[in-house]
Amino acid sequence: MKTKVGFTRIIILSALLTAGISIMLSAGTNALEEPQYENMAGKEIFLLACANCHGPDGKGQPQSRVGFDVPLPDFTDCDFTSREPAPDFVSVAHQGGPVRGFEQLMPAFGNVLSIEEITRAVKYVKAFCTDSNWPDGELNLPRAIFTEKAYPEDEAVLTFGANEDFDNISGEFVYEQRFGSRNQIEIVIPFGWSEMTVPNGVKPATDWTSNLGDLAVGVKRTLFHSLDKGSIFSAAAEVIMPTGDEAQGFGKGTFVFEPFLSYGQILPADFFLHSQLGAEFPAQGDKAETEAFFRLALGRTFTTGGWWGRAWSPMIELLASGELESGSNIFWDIVPQIQVTLNTRQHIMFNIGVRIPGNFSSSRDIQVMAYLLWDWFDGGFLEGW
Repeated sequence: MKTKVGFTRIIILSALLTAGISIMLSAGTNALEEPQYENMAGKEIFLLACANCHGPDGKGQPQSRVGFDVPLPDFTDCDFTSREPAPDFVSVAHQGGPVRGFEQLMPAFGNVLSIEEITRAVKYVKAFCTDSNWPDGELNLPRAIFTEKAYPEDEAVLTFGANEDFDNISGEFVYEQRFGSRNQIEIVIPFGWSEMTVPNGVKPATDWTSNLGDLAVGVKRTLFHSLDKGSIFSAAAEVIMPTGDEAQGFGKGTFVFEPFLSYGQILPADFFLHSQLGAEFPAQGDKAETEAFFRLALGRTFTTGGWWGRAWSPMIELLASGELESGSNIFWDIVPQIQVTLNTRQHIMFNIGVRIPGNFSSSRDIQVMAYLLWDWFDGGFLEGW
């Protein structure tokens, strides 16, 4: 009898143990399944997928926890978070750090998260910047050759232009540095080469001359910006100093004050628009005329290979300028052009275009224009290739 009871207990205990193991295995299997991100808010996605490295507060986990010494970004730093457009964050999260020339330690989440889910998480990340004074990076639209952007940026731009006979080559180096949330200082150093006729005994000869032009220093401030409206509006002023050689055509020989307004607008279907309105007021009216100018640029950005590929931005600019006198001529120009990102990080860009006179073409040359742009805040010139 005791044997039967003992045997019965063993059977019961075995059944209970088997059921318990089955329940635990079932629970363990569910626990190892991928979280269902589809219906999660951006915060939940960030905490599950990103916070292990970037920290629940967005400031980055300490090195002792992540196990590597590569500095992690501080998403609460508006100077960093606000500048980067959301598509760049999405690209890096979807494809991994190398897609923008960053460390391989940043993994790709594209096999786990959809672009829409990553976009929700990025929106939450961008909200770590709580200071609304900082314009969003999406408003940093592609730069045209002549029309000044409204966005305050950190850029170095080297521009060249030559007429169709290549006997006059102009250029300028522009250095722009942002300070504070809305401000920018700008330094412009123009230069050029010109073929001139010089005396040479009985028969005149030609020779090349070169010189620096009139140095300019300016300040720009963003007055309004709204990502919801896709708009940004700024005011700026430059002081142009008579540092160039007036006799050789490299300067105006007087101080010039140049105030202007700039406006940028994001349009549907990846189109964008820049406009600029300003004037030049010389200190000495006998050396230079008071002039007004208007510039308008319309373009569209295309990317190859999805959001993370090379960006191409064809544009067309309309330029108008004339003296502020009744009955004076207004000069019109059209400048078709295209900007392309050269490296993986997309902070080195090249633009080439042609400035075509819209009127008075018999006395004005067609010019080939080009610039090389380095957005130096995003890294060194040789980084991110």
